[in-house]
Amino acid sequence: MALVEVYDSSPVTASSLANISTRGFVDTGENVLIGGFIVTTGGSAKVVVRAIGPSLDEQGVSAPLADPALYLVDENGSTIAANDDWKTDQQAELEAIGIQPGRDTESALVANVTGGNFTAVVRGQGTATGIALVEVYDLQ
Repeated sequence: MALVEVYDSSPVTASSLANISTRGFVDTGENVLIGGFIVTTGGSAKVVVRAIGPSLDEQGVSAPLADPALYLVDENGSTIAANDDWKTDQQAELEAIGIQPGRDTESALVANVTGGNFTAVVRGQGTATGIALVEVYDLQ
């Protein structure tokens, strides 16, 4: 297990992080894959969050998670958005943005969030396990 952090070392310049992702093993119970991000206090962001599993086999990843479920959680531990099978919610918006997942069983959501800490949580359906990728894109 590892933790990677990215900081803006020069807040006086107009820079922002456009995308962050992590790949890892999704197990059962509390052994999920998470990706955290922070929206600065007083700020807001429009983000796309994706949970990719099945299409990782095209990249040579063995044992990808067959059906990832995605949850966006705020700093209080409340789920503010969730998705399983990206075409069930926000399909037109995701396609218009052009970063929809490659397989129907992958998950994605578009959310407007205001200042705070957020966590994207990826779980397998039932007791499914495997490798998944969680991504966060800043659309602004």
